[in-house]
Amino acid sequence: MNPYSIPPLLTLCCFVSLAAFTILRGRWTKTNVLFLIICILGTFLNIDIFLVFNVKSAATALLISRIDHFFIVYLFAVYLHFFHVYLNLSKRKWLIYAAYAYAFILMCLTPTSLYIVSVQQHFFGYFAKAGILFPLFDAASLFVNIYVLILILQAIRTEKSNTRKNNLKYVFAGFGIMGLMNALDVFPLHGYSVYPPGNASFIPLIVFAVGIYKHDLLDTGVLIKKGIIYSLLTACLTCMYALIIIAANKMFKEFDFSGSIYFPILFFLLIAFVFGPLKSKIQAFVDRLFYKGKYDYQKTIKSVSQMIVSVLDYDEITKQLIETIYAALQVEHCTLFLMDASASDFVRLTSRGNDSSVMLSASISIQSPLAIFMQHHRRPVIKKNLKRHTGSHKLQGLLADMDVLHAEIALPLMVKDALKGFVILGEKLSGDLFTAEDLDLMETLSSQSALAIENAQSYKKIHDLSRDLEKKVEERTQDLKAALFEKERTQEQLIRSESLAAIGQLVAGAAHELNNPLAGVTSLIQTTIEDLMQWDKHTPPDEDLIDDLKFADKELGRARSIVSSLLGLSRQTQTYSEAVNMNTVAKDALRILFNQYKYDDLEIIEKYDQNLPDTRGNFANLGQVALNIIQNAIQAADDKMPTILIETSFDKDTRQIAFVCTDSGPGIPASIRQDIFKPFFTTKAPGKGTGLGLYLCHEIVRKHGGSLTLEDSGGQGAQFMVRLPVAGQSSP
Repeated sequence: MNPYSIPPLLTLCCFVSLAAFTILRGRWTKTNVLFLIICILGTFLNIDIFLVFNVKSAATALLISRIDHFFIVYLFAVYLHFFHVYLNLSKRKWLIYAAYAYAFILMCLTPTSLYIVSVQQHFFGYFAKAGILFPLFDAASLFVNIYVLILILQAIRTEKSNTRKNNLKYVFAGFGIMGLMNALDVFPLHGYSVYPPGNASFIPLIVFAVGIYKHDLLDTGVLIKKGIIYSLLTACLTCMYALIIIAANKMFKEFDFSGSIYFPILFFLLIAFVFGPLKSKIQAFVDRLFYKGKYDYQKTIKSVSQMIVSVLDYDEITKQLIETIYAALQVEHCTLFLMDASASDFVRLTSRGNDSSVMLSASISIQSPLAIFMQHHRRPVIKKNLKRHTGSHKLQGLLADMDVLHAEIALPLMVKDALKGFVILGEKLSGDLFTAEDLDLMETLSSQSALAIENAQSYKKIHDLSRDLEKKVEERTQDLKAALFEKERTQEQLIRSESLAAIGQLVAGAAHELNNPLAGVTSLIQTTIEDLMQWDKHTPPDEDLIDDLKFADKELGRARSIVSSLLGLSRQTQTYSEAVNMNTVAKDALRILFNQYKYDDLEIIEKYDQNLPDTRGNFANLGQVALNIIQNAIQAADDKMPTILIETSFDKDTRQIAFVCTDSGPGIPASIRQDIFKPFFTTKAPGKGTGLGLYLCHEIVRKHGGSLTLEDSGGQGAQFMVRLPVAGQSSP
């Protein structure tokens, strides 16, 4: 065999191996089909070169070259088509059609001397000699190869994904350079005695094969395992060992070493001191090539195991877990999602890496396709594997969830066959694929992590129960203190109520005593007025006397009204079922307070709702409320323009009656508004106020099922509003 035919033989083996791998492991996508066609055409080309280098007849070599080039002319067209599909280029499809048409024309020329005129003898063997039209093929091949290399470089520069960028680099260094090397075979084809560069295509093809296993360039789902690599390495060393034995046997066959002990000893020493270190160095090279920057599997597992037994803090465990996975696998981002208290969502708990730049979702529903898939299958979800089965509607939803979370792998955390959370992993920083060792480590970490988190959650629940128990004891103590305070306050209020009741009885007695003489005097005056009106018309009485008597009757009527109001307001009944009209209550309060403001330049504006419905309650108690509120307004009214607005209204939506009193005084500062309804709180000078007025009003209104509030008057002064339910509504 011609030694110069060894490189094309190695290239032939590479093409055959890649073709077989594509058939056995690859999916029948357009990319893989085009790649397989390129491998088949490359196989034909290198069979041609191998045979031509070793045949003895020029005529045979010429026939082989012409038969081979009948198919090889399509190589540049398929090569162009492959990269358009691989790079997802939808533009310039016309260029692909033109390339195939151009190749068809060249195919028609291959059997003639216009394409290959003859074969030429070189130092390495026979090689085809180009005809006058062969430069057409050279130009097309050179153009396509340069065009493809430019496309790959542009794609590498614009690509954002580390994994995809590394894939493109391997494609450039492997398949791209291989095409350029084959295009340089133009030199021996045109008569130059230069060894064909394309024969060394096995070198970039080996680089491409490394990319296939390391980065899954053909999307076959093959994950690298150290055992497989080391087994292949051992097989190669064994073959090399056998070749050395065969070569030594041929080299020393003329010498008789059968009776000598030195040759076996020397050969053993050669194997022991050369092949042992050589194997170790090659293994170290493989580790650097395929597993550069990898984690220590046992060290990582040991670290997580120690964390489980030594750390009970929930937040610390989750933080260390994410730090461990992030440091071990060296990914772009790592995020932990755990089930929330309502068991309806998985909430993002902690993150590591550049997750802030990708804006990860804060939560994901427990009914999402991703959560359902992990609960059912209980194994890591790999996005790359899902893309091979995109036809399923369920997988489409699953991929959508993975895209939202920017996840390459979702690692479930299972506790007693229940999904308690999951870990999201982004792409590796190196752009490498996740290997089988990565998956083994992740599954081990997931089981240990789930156990650690479950223990931490149980500890946290116990701690929270203890804390809540202490809090409840403290709250119960506060309740007891509040009950004692309320008891003392109620006793004090009862004493004051009894005092008020005594005063009410006194007022009622005085009112009854005054009512009788007032009634008698009123009757006498009215009779006198009637007699005077019937006096002799010739000698009429003095008109001033009649006017004075009418004025006295009017004042006596006002006195009776005041006495009536006193009787109404002093009535001490315990019933809250009377029909009370707030218009009447307000008017009675104003009659009683008339003496306090009659000499002041005070303007009282009354706006009563004439259709105001009644409320159910105690007339005397509500009268006390109106009396206190209006009295405070009179005392607070501004000296310059003293005005008080009293109005009533009915809200049909809330079914409530409103009694509002607004004064023109200085108002109530915001700093004390929260204290004005407290007992014994007053802003008046000592001796002028007890601080019980608004407090008692507030309690009375509350017993009536209503509310007393200080409203925003929108300007100067204070505005108090009493809201009460209408008759028929629920009340105490």
